[in-house]
Amino acid sequence: MTPETPDATGLDAVSSLQVTGAGPARGSLRVPGDKSISHRAALLAAIAHGPTAISGLSRGQDVTHTLRAIERFGVTVTDAGEGRAQVEGPIRHEPDEVLDHGNAGTGIRLTAGVCAGIDGISVLTGDRYLRRRPMDRIAEPLRAMGATVDGREGGRLAPLVIRGGGLTGITYAPPVASAQVKSAVLLAGLSATGPTTVEEIHPTRRHTEEMLLEFGGRVRVDGNRVTLEPGELTGTDIAVPGDPSQAAFWAVAALLADQGEVTVDNLYPGFGRSDFVGVLERMGADIDFDLATGTLVVRASRLRAVELTAEDIPGIVDEVPVLAMAAAVADGMTVISGAQDLRAKESDRIASTAAMLRAFGVRVTETEDGMVIEGTARLRAGRVDSHGDHRIAMTAAVAGACAAEGITVIDGWESVATSYPGFAADLVRLTGTAAAPAA
Repeated sequence: MTPETPDATGLDAVSSLQVTGAGPARGSLRVPGDKSISHRAALLAAIAHGPTAISGLSRGQDVTHTLRAIERFGVTVTDAGEGRAQVEGPIRHEPDEVLDHGNAGTGIRLTAGVCAGIDGISVLTGDRYLRRRPMDRIAEPLRAMGATVDGREGGRLAPLVIRGGGLTGITYAPPVASAQVKSAVLLAGLSATGPTTVEEIHPTRRHTEEMLLEFGGRVRVDGNRVTLEPGELTGTDIAVPGDPSQAAFWAVAALLADQGEVTVDNLYPGFGRSDFVGVLERMGADIDFDLATGTLVVRASRLRAVELTAEDIPGIVDEVPVLAMAAAVADGMTVISGAQDLRAKESDRIASTAAMLRAFGVRVTETEDGMVIEGTARLRAGRVDSHGDHRIAMTAAVAGACAAEGITVIDGWESVATSYPGFAADLVRLTGTAAAPAA
């Protein structure tokens, strides 16, 4: 199944994009369906018995890879158009092909948890960026449950080969706060004998726990402790709300220039996904997020520096690049620490974020676990290498369109299609920038 990915500008697939400084972002929009929830909806629908109707699916390539993966388990996936899909579970057999997850770290790690619970052998891989990202953090608990997990460097890197089945529930305390690790263990626990418990050092996003309940799973959350009882899931109807991590780009876009104002509707209001709103509030942003309706409204504001530590990072792990851009125009010195896990994202996200800021003329000092950003009154246009990281590319685009005079060029623009097809079209509509392919 390949969900439709409308691209009104024809710019989704260009390798380099240029944007002109145009001024404030103004208007309203709905962002794509939440990527994290879309992955989980597809995988849980595959495990569940009976049909599941999903609406609002992310149309990005990352989720497309997950949908293709579950088809390899004998699950029927029917594309109903406009982000809607019908999934007919349960999983019928071990995958009949190698599962290629492209650039999707969430996809490969969560699918590994599913594979650990299936009798047979599964092979999981991805593109050159994904094959650099650490997989030992999921391999270790899955082995402790009884699965065999092999791969390059002793299972630290993909491709991964998993022999699943015959699992036993465990109590596991991940050494890092990671919703992906927690979710992989819980998904494996569905097929285990006895309960599975994850004890986190910091609370992480609870998409998996919430969605397990939607499918009839037996899961309990007590502070940092999550316990799952094994059992059969039942297909259901899932409406995927908008992705707050994508809304963060438009929130910062509204803040980068005078008279900016952006409204984003239908966002997911769940635990840990709107922490970036709190960070922007601490920076002095005029920002309102209505949890009841999922409506976010942001107005241009004078920002001040902030300090972000290890306790903040799990709730803003995807938003650090765009929050760093907000810090670039804030008064004072912003310090980000405890973010060493960002070095193992789609890019080394500490290094690539720092390099992006320097391209806009911002003074930034990179540290082992973060960075120190000196706010500036004005950004200058530059050329940014996204390093294949969609979040770097989109951050650079909103900065170039809203806050930098001249022409900004973003290399590696095609990475944006992994999560937000049509981003360039929304950028043009909200800012009036002249976006075009760049040489």
